[in-house]
Amino acid sequence: MRGRPLLYTTYEADQALLNTTTKKVMLGLLLVVLATIPFQVVPGLDFLGSDDWLRLLSTTAIFVVGALGLNLLTGLAGQVSLGHAFFMGVGAYTAVWLGGPEDGPLLGLGLPIWIWLPAAGIVAALIGVAVGPTAVRVRGLYLAIVTLGLVFIGDYVFRNWDSLSGGAQVGRDFPPLQFRLWKEEEPLIDFTTPGTWFGVEVSGLAKSFFLLIAIAALFTLLAKNLQRTRVGRAFMSIRDRDIAAEIMGVDEFGYKLLAFGISSFFAGISGALLASFVVRVIPERWDLFLSVQFIAIILIGGAGTVTGAILGSAFVVLLPRLVGDFTQWLQSVALGDGFGSAIANVFVATTPNDFGLVNTFAGIGPGLSVAQLNLVIYGLLIIGFLIFEPLGLYGIWLRIRNYWKGWPFTY
Repeated sequence: MRGRPLLYTTYEADQALLNTTTKKVMLGLLLVVLATIPFQVVPGLDFLGSDDWLRLLSTTAIFVVGALGLNLLTGLAGQVSLGHAFFMGVGAYTAVWLGGPEDGPLLGLGLPIWIWLPAAGIVAALIGVAVGPTAVRVRGLYLAIVTLGLVFIGDYVFRNWDSLSGGAQVGRDFPPLQFRLWKEEEPLIDFTTPGTWFGVEVSGLAKSFFLLIAIAALFTLLAKNLQRTRVGRAFMSIRDRDIAAEIMGVDEFGYKLLAFGISSFFAGISGALLASFVVRVIPERWDLFLSVQFIAIILIGGAGTVTGAILGSAFVVLLPRLVGDFTQWLQSVALGDGFGSAIANVFVATTPNDFGLVNTFAGIGPGLSVAQLNLVIYGLLIIGFLIFEPLGLYGIWLRIRNYWKGWPFTY
């Protein structure tokens, strides 16, 4: 109603996904920007259409799918898990077993993407349900240790199952993002090579970007709707007070098991997409650090919120690039003259005999490498958000939104 944006006269209007005009407009603008990014036509955002940024944005879309799965388990159902990387690895190797070349030295059946991609999620979900009864009987720190064990079990299996993974530090090629009806020689749609769509020349990376964005949007819609259903409310009741929820008739064991299965399904799909997008992956890729990255995504973005999973994924994936670019800029300043050079030299080391917080040259030297600096930043951000803003980036957005809604009043 005009002038009364928060006045709802029906339950349907109150529960709508886009229940305000602002949300509808913002979503429309976002879709327009995403659709035009590869063509570099948006002023100020044309750099996002370069190949390296398209890879980062595509990786962000893949991470969104995995983060939404962990958000359902940890943020919504309150079950701490450090085993997300294991289920991503299960999805990836299910995909390569079904979609890999059948005439090669490694396991593969040569099946199309419409078989191996859903199967990656289903197999991961089945394994999640299989290990779920053991995991859901414990909680808190004990649950985290149980799921942590899955990562080390998966690491051992993936590294030693040479016929499937290609072997430790070697890996294998994963099936490309191509759509075939069955096993025909030429795919109907190839998302990896340049081509013409609707009369417009589109690069292979742009095709992959559109596909991955569409899949991420689909899983975002699924996660958002699941959160509003009876199942989502049951998850949240278990998270907030599991004993009280069980007394009120919520099947705690069943819903925890369901949360593990759904989360594993999302993780399997994400792992299969990540491996296919990267093309060649070694077994060590599915390690503990990958699980920690997803924990960081949930905590930094905002646990229990779909928007937080998206914001956290973008932040964690893009942070290393931003840190690297900023470090290179500091290096150029440090190599110059003037007051700025003296300040930059405190933070970066440009030669092996120099001293700085971060070294910007190849090899071992004083200070942290850029990769090590990223790890330190992850840790500091997790600690900082846990202490000062438990809702993460989503909480910061809520503060900004509520401030402008209440302006000029402060209450």
